[in-house]
Amino acid sequence: MRTGNPGSLRCRATALGIAAACALACPPAPAQTNGRVGTNIERYANGVLALMGFAVVPDLTSSFLSIQSASTANPSLSMTQVAGGFTLGKAFPLYLEGGLAASRYDPTFVLTQGEEERAVPAKWTSLVATGGVGWDLPITADLTFRPILNFSLGRVTSDLSVAQRLLAIKTGREIDFLDNGHLDAYGYGGSLMLDYQRYREDFEIDVEWRFTFIRLESFGGSAESVKGTADAQTTALWARWRAPTGWTALNRPVRYVLEAAHSTYFGDNANILGFNNLTSLGVGLELDSSAYDVFVTRTRLVARYAFGRNVSGFAIGLAVSF
Repeated sequence: MRTGNPGSLRCRATALGIAAACALACPPAPAQTNGRVGTNIERYANGVLALMGFAVVPDLTSSFLSIQSASTANPSLSMTQVAGGFTLGKAFPLYLEGGLAASRYDPTFVLTQGEEERAVPAKWTSLVATGGVGWDLPITADLTFRPILNFSLGRVTSDLSVAQRLLAIKTGREIDFLDNGHLDAYGYGGSLMLDYQRYREDFEIDVEWRFTFIRLESFGGSAESVKGTADAQTTALWARWRAPTGWTALNRPVRYVLEAAHSTYFGDNANILGFNNLTSLGVGLELDSSAYDVFVTRTRLVARYAFGRNVSGFAIGLAVSF
């Protein structure tokens, strides 16, 4: 997330994982092992709250996660994030950012009655919105320090109608989360960012370092048995190089794009999916439509390869600048 030329209003919105999700193979992790009904539902819900931590932080490497490993009986997880940010201008350098992330998590519980056991699949869907307000503090002509206040709001809904009926019949117990079918959470925290931009006629360089801490807490209508908290902490380093290819389109140069990003996860995010680092490398093309009176000035299509400890995969990212 960054501004464009000094003194102009410019917004970059990014949609990751649109054309293809990243397919990762992941070893068993605390939030992914099967659980016994009545004993692990709160642990699972807290795990989902921790998984929200990947969604509330605008982060390139985790924005196209898709994990599934049938060989280890792990539940599947997929997440897509759309985010953007801009600075109003050099005279009034207020920075605003926002993002929306959707994820799907499919754990499996084990229903027991005496010696009989039955696997009960669940489908949990979450939607999280995050916003941020910051202020640009120039250090040099190309380097800016940006403190940001962040806030988020999310909900996890449960598709367990079949499982709920089985539980009522087999165990005679009512489980709050299954009855209410949702978990609400809000988040608050902040970010510290260093943003380096060097734009020249024959090349453009963007480098961004960001540390983010957001605390998530359940609230309101959440079931009593699944209330909890989670701390999302991430450091991310992102870099992009753009330069003309020699081709022209729309009366402007067509640029090639090279990207690299690395994220490290701390707090409750660390190792919840079996890794605490992700790296992404990308290559793509950018079209410049600024010669025309249109809302979108640049459009980028980037293919990315992501990898970490025991995980790897591909994704297609689409980004636009205004």
